[in-house]
Amino acid sequence: MSDRTKQPNPIDKQIGQRVRTQRLVIGMSQEKLGDALGVTFQQIQKYEKGTNRIGSGRLHQIASVLGVPVNFFFQDLGDENPEKADPGLAGLVNDKAGLELLRAFNRIKTPATRQAILQLVRSVADPAEAEAQA
Repeated sequence: MSDRTKQPNPIDKQIGQRVRTQRLVIGMSQEKLGDALGVTFQQIQKYEKGTNRIGSGRLHQIASVLGVPVNFFFQDLGDENPEKADPGLAGLVNDKAGLELLRAFNRIKTPATRQAILQLVRSVADPAEAEAQA
């Protein structure tokens, strides 16, 4: 018998991170998500860390509760090495100001207003890039 502990699959970790990200963006606790799914908050922690795989039926339930399509969890996974994926969104969610920005942006319902805000943020973040995209 091996003493090695099984490491989470990188794809499972990425999907778990997407669950966590969306949960935080909408301001939902692990406990509330667990209650909606009929599982404990500890189980949600395991899903988010990738230590427990999320079955397809459960992922469908999670998507419904979090208000996103199931494919949200698979966008941009591609063939790249998940270990080297861009940590930008995770970093944004882990930053208090970044999370606040995401939550506020999520409440904007008008597409034109969303585009204007996005353009403003682009221009402040990188003026040269904003001009190229205009």
